[in-house]
Amino acid sequence: MNDYILLPETSVKTVCESDVVVGGGGIAGISAALAAARNGAKVLLVEKGCLLGGLATLGLIAIYLPLCDGLGHQVSFGIAEELLKLSIRHFAEGEYPDAWIGNGREEERKAVRYKVQFNPHMFALEAESLLQAEGVKILYDTKICQAVVKENRITHLIIENKGGRQAISAKSFVDATGDAEICYLAGEETKEFEKKNVLANWYYFFSKGKIDLERLGFAEMSDDEVLNAENDETVESGEQISDIKYGGVDGEEISQMLCDGHAQMLKKILAKRQNDPTYVPVTSPTMPQLRMIRRIVGKYTMDRQEANKDFDTGIGCIGHWRKKGPVYAIPFETLYGNKIQNLITAGRCISVTDDMWDITRVIPACAVTGEAAGTAAAMSSNFSASDISSLREMLKKQGVKLTIHEVNIKEYI
Repeated sequence: MNDYILLPETSVKTVCESDVVVGGGGIAGISAALAAARNGAKVLLVEKGCLLGGLATLGLIAIYLPLCDGLGHQVSFGIAEELLKLSIRHFAEGEYPDAWIGNGREEERKAVRYKVQFNPHMFALEAESLLQAEGVKILYDTKICQAVVKENRITHLIIENKGGRQAISAKSFVDATGDAEICYLAGEETKEFEKKNVLANWYYFFSKGKIDLERLGFAEMSDDEVLNAENDETVESGEQISDIKYGGVDGEEISQMLCDGHAQMLKKILAKRQNDPTYVPVTSPTMPQLRMIRRIVGKYTMDRQEANKDFDTGIGCIGHWRKKGPVYAIPFETLYGNKIQNLITAGRCISVTDDMWDITRVIPACAVTGEAAGTAAAMSSNFSASDISSLREMLKKQGVKLTIHEVNIKEYI
């Protein structure tokens, strides 16, 4: 049907005025809110779910991928490392990086990536406690519906929750939604992921006296696979449970993806129970496990071929989680676009090519770009005119290493 209805105009009350509004409470949003608050900003974080962490917690993708290059060098620092340690404050579920956290020798670090499997529920609770301690206001169960734009600036976001439709305002806005939702609503140029997403439905199960994570469908690569990879192919790991791929910007399609995932989960559980009657599900994801959806078309679009290249505007470094060796220094211009002055992105919606997207969508990159975006948002409300030198100095004070030279990787200098 193509019928349209005309709704009556209504007034919307502004319920919150902040210095910085962060849209999305995943790892990028947590990092951005944390950085902005620590730099003196009044911060509101808007999250459509009911826990922080996004895919890492609500999506049960509970793998904190590497902060290193696979050759024994740490490349991501600052909040990226702080959150890894926070995720296992009480215990780790697997792949504990003792060689890194326990100050192991360089040879020991070459043998294992600086990564960990964490408990998503504990991580979400600890992240909430941390943000509240820093004065961040969190608005859960709230959908961002519209952006009000005047003279190339967002003045308000229209939100909806149990209190109805309301408006929130800020000087600066951080889009950490994972699908560039604020960018799209504000009229900033965006691009969808052309290859789309394979089906996955990770879940926790109980069997024979213990709880474990079932990585059903698409899975991140193991240490052995990563350390032995010699090419840049972004091959998918794990069993393929469907030939269908999903874009992630259509409500009916997302609903179908969730139903498809649930059906595969039930099939897996029933098959497991034939040989193990103790096998039962414990929890399932409460958001679709979509990795790459939509991103900003930024001032600069970074490509996978720019490995081991420094930028004068670099705001932090990440490794290649699928392969040992490459290091990427991310330029600030990948975080903002060409239209909306006071809007900056972080995490899965920064400006990168499709090939690079698979590298920057994971937790370390989300934390690195989130810290940079939040710091910038606390310092400026016009990102194309930001004082990049001052921003970089502030990030350095926060423990971030901005360039490949700074991480002292002699092989690349």
